[in-house]
Amino acid sequence: MDSFDAGAGGILRQPKAVWATAGASVVAFMGIGLVDPILPSIARGLDATAGQVSLLFTSYFLITAVAMLLTGFVSSRIGGRKTLLLGLAFVVVFAGLAGTSGSVAQLVGFRAGWGLGNALFVSTALAVIVGAAAGGSAAAILLYESALGLGMACGPLLGAVLGDVSWRYPFFGTATLMAIGFLCIAAFLKEQPKPARKTSVLDPIRALGHGGLASAAVSAFFYNYTFFTVLAFTPFVLNMSPYRSGAVFFAWGVLLAVFSVVVAPRMQARLGSPKVLGGSLVLLAADVLALGYGNHTVAIVCTILSGAFIGVNNTVYTELALGVSDAPRPVASAGYNFVRWFAAAAAPYFAPKIEEWTDIHIPFVVAAVTAVLGAAVVAVRRRALTQEAEELEPRHAAEDGVTAFAN
Repeated sequence: MDSFDAGAGGILRQPKAVWATAGASVVAFMGIGLVDPILPSIARGLDATAGQVSLLFTSYFLITAVAMLLTGFVSSRIGGRKTLLLGLAFVVVFAGLAGTSGSVAQLVGFRAGWGLGNALFVSTALAVIVGAAAGGSAAAILLYESALGLGMACGPLLGAVLGDVSWRYPFFGTATLMAIGFLCIAAFLKEQPKPARKTSVLDPIRALGHGGLASAAVSAFFYNYTFFTVLAFTPFVLNMSPYRSGAVFFAWGVLLAVFSVVVAPRMQARLGSPKVLGGSLVLLAADVLALGYGNHTVAIVCTILSGAFIGVNNTVYTELALGVSDAPRPVASAGYNFVRWFAAAAAPYFAPKIEEWTDIHIPFVVAAVTAVLGAAVVAVRRRALTQEAEELEPRHAAEDGVTAFAN
């Protein structure tokens, strides 16, 4: 708890560059949940099926996953600041174009370009925040998770408010906010020192040869399938107006933020990461089953409650991915994200297909099974995830000091 208190204090005392990067990160994560409350509206507006509209997530995260191999390659050559600005520029352009789409195919294509920009920005933002934040990596990770939680909470709310007028407005709103983020980073973030060694496209793949990082990535892959079944498929199950759906996912995002920033670190300090992660994944599986088989009220409650488990999981997975490998943190993060984002691309595609092949309950059964599989990987590979992280902790602490000094 003492370490959490210290980290929390560090969160509040940060350089302007860190706040600018974190603020833009909030908007980047808003873009993930932004379309949730307007998915049915987009389907009606473009005369598309649920499966076709769900491809908005699939194209976005498929490109994000592949682009993770490029982020280190790009940032090690042009620097962190230019990479952030390049990513933001992509998001501004493609989010704006998404609002002009005349067909679902165009919208899916523009979301793919948006995903490329988001990959360049999000992966580099974490490295920049870890390097520049006061209070070390613990404070930086909590700050990053705070941005994630706030963005995931506010995204559906913004989508609901603007989407109630037109499904196009949330895309224009995101482009505007990202343009503001672009200006803030251009004004407050100085160029980051380039690493001594340029990163290869294959370095993140090589980093996955490390048993601990590979275990974290595989477990996160199964978990992300569950996560994005909830995020991308549940709006069609709830079938609510944009405002009501936005309110549900806003409450979901608030729980996600509170549990990722406040609850998860305290639980980790008391029980250890493997126990917290394994228990949270099993509880998420039970929650998703209840969501799939309960009535409409139960589905709403379980959707909101899933935010608590997702918040805990996000924080623990991020710390494991950054702390368990002997690879440089940006490289380890890219390899880890390369694996897990494929599940985020798969779930929105397969959940509607599974419903077509079976019934509306079975997609949630599959999601519950993948959560349990994620917990099983943690249980089987517990030693690799804990012992190696403890051995590497002094090295990572030294890296943080060097990076903070350089910045």
